Amino acid sequence: MASSSSSTLLRRARHLSTVAATTVTNPTPMTISKAKSKLRTEHDTDKALDIYSTVQSNHSTSSPGSAHHAQQITVRRLAKSHRFSDIETLIESHKNDPRVTDEGFLSSLIRSYGIAGMFDNALKTYTQMEITKTPRSALSFNALLTACVNSKKFDNAPQLFDEMPVKYGFKPDDYSYGILVKSYCDAGKPEKGMEKLKEMDEMGVKVSGVTYTSIIHSLYKKGNVTEAERVWDEMVSRGCVIDVAAHNVRLMNAADGEPEDVKRMIEEMISAGLKPDTISYNYLMTCYCRKGMMREAKEVYDKLEEHCCNPNAATFRTLVYHLCKNEQFETGYKVFKHSVKVNKIPDFNTLKYLVEGLAKKSRTKDAKGMIRTMRKKFPPNLLVAWAKIEKDLGLASTETEAAKQDRT
Repeated sequence: MASSSSSTLLRRARHLSTVAATTVTNPTPMTISKAKSKLRTEHDTDKALDIYSTVQSNHSTSSPGSAHHAQQITVRRLAKSHRFSDIETLIESHKNDPRVTDEGFLSSLIRSYGIAGMFDNALKTYTQMEITKTPRSALSFNALLTACVNSKKFDNAPQLFDEMPVKYGFKPDDYSYGILVKSYCDAGKPEKGMEKLKEMDEMGVKVSGVTYTSIIHSLYKKGNVTEAERVWDEMVSRGCVIDVAAHNVRLMNAADGEPEDVKRMIEEMISAGLKPDTISYNYLMTCYCRKGMMREAKEVYDKLEEHCCNPNAATFRTLVYHLCKNEQFETGYKVFKHSVKVNKIPDFNTLKYLVEGLAKKSRTKDAKGMIRTMRKKFPPNLLVAWAKIEKDLGLASTETEAAKQDRT
């Protein structure tokens, strides 16, 4: 990373560290809601940092939840561009904030490190709580466990669970156990998670539907369908709250089968008083795609709004990929343009498939338009890859043409 970038961020960080004690006069401050909306659609990391800095300046006493959400989005933007030293500078600056003595505030810093996959920093922040004079309870411990799972340090979670409560004198809560079970499941060890369920029962710790869902999801992923269904039945018999996310895990497994089965399960959700979400309909669309039934898949996509759902990045990624696989590149391009409009653009490999297909079908204008858009939307580390594709496909523009396109 360039030194100018680091020094710029450092100046921002110093500003953030003193903002709580500073009166900022801004006649038209940006609301947190508007700032979060802008952060979601801003792919330039420096501009995202400026937006976040503005949020901190104008809303230093805002609700912790809203401020943390803005922080999470900013950290994700930086992590996507591999600007990890910038993330560290940004988060460390908050340790000079008077609110750091509040356990919820400091927990948000631990979770942000986890979002970036920087577990060592998360653990260091947790162990510094004596220095920051922040009390410890299950709240900050759960933030640490979550950071551990988000950083994919699954084997560390059981060790933390055994050591930290004893070392610092607090009790894990129901949520702590749920995260531990999830760590086993994400590591591909659902049997360990089931062992922990028995231990929870013996200790009188409530097992939630979310915890059961983690195990069921892991069992399905391992292909152990019979055991997954048995655990589902156990969850139902115990009267656990079964939400849309739990049903979506079953839909994930059903998506490998017949579309009619997926449709039936969605209808069962509706009959139970639940509202299927975008993920639910994505599985139905995926099922149609896998069967080569592209007309039906596109119909599911077209009717999302009718179901009060919005397409997400997975919707666009799946549909564009399968449209390309079936050489429906023109339709794929239309879907891609919708993804740009709603800022849910598919990944590099999917779009590479599409731009190659457009070039193959002599849709040069569309292919060039795609690459021009990608230059603006993708992080800097992928610009070289797009330039290579452009060159390989013979789509490189002259300097005059490129300048004219950039003005449009």
